[in-house]
Amino acid sequence: MKISVVTISFNQANYLSACLDSVAAQEGPWEHIIVDPGSTDGSRDLIAQRRNQFSEIILDKDNGPADGLNRGFAKATGRIFYYLNSDDVVFPGAFNEAREYLTRCPNVDVVVGHGNVLDTDGSTGRPLYSDPVSRFGLAHAGSILIQPATFIRAHAFQRVGGFNNANRSNWDGELIVDLFLSGARFKIVNHHWGGYRIHEKSITGTGNLDLRVAEWGRERYERLMGGKPRWYTHYIRQLYRARRLIRHPSLLNARLYGGRVYGSMRK
Repeated sequence: MKISVVTISFNQANYLSACLDSVAAQEGPWEHIIVDPGSTDGSRDLIAQRRNQFSEIILDKDNGPADGLNRGFAKATGRIFYYLNSDDVVFPGAFNEAREYLTRCPNVDVVVGHGNVLDTDGSTGRPLYSDPVSRFGLAHAGSILIQPATFIRAHAFQRVGGFNNANRSNWDGELIVDLFLSGARFKIVNHHWGGYRIHEKSITGTGNLDLRVAEWGRERYERLMGGKPRWYTHYIRQLYRARRLIRHPSLLNARLYGGRVYGSMRK
């Protein structure tokens, strides 16, 4: 099965080569679609130099990351969809492993592995783990999925209409909720498939969208649970976080000695 990869690129020239190299090293069949609405840091020159790697290059202005991803996937021809930010990487062998799993398990719509944090120099840092998906877990931020380790069947993505263009902080998280509510079936597998980079401009690293993230958290709860968060919702979220640390001792060790990932680059 062909995998369609969409990368949204905007002024991440320092990291873009590593992203593109990680895709180019994968075994096929795959296609790579890149979307750059207006980089001014040399990214477009790099894209032009490597134009033979891409099945489509989209350079039109868009209405944000979600819109850019939707424009990219509108050109996709694969049966599996995968999106990779320009400052992230996919690990060797990930495409083959995801493809083989989805071939063996036709009843699964979304297969998700684990990942790692990448330091600014590209070295692999602390591990990150995806959680089992459930309505209660999603509502309480307890079903965390590592984005660069997530592969989605094209028909499941298309059934929900893709990403919500209006969401500027958690478009990937909203897609997961949409997929769940549409009846998509998820499977977490014990493979590390991708890494995302923490740096001074990343949403995760800066934590600059705290208010939007909190607003989406409330909306997510209401959509999944049918009502507003209760007074005890915060404590349930904390229990999910504690459970994640207990299930994965390496996470606990990294948290104790390295602090939080979200907001770690906050100034």
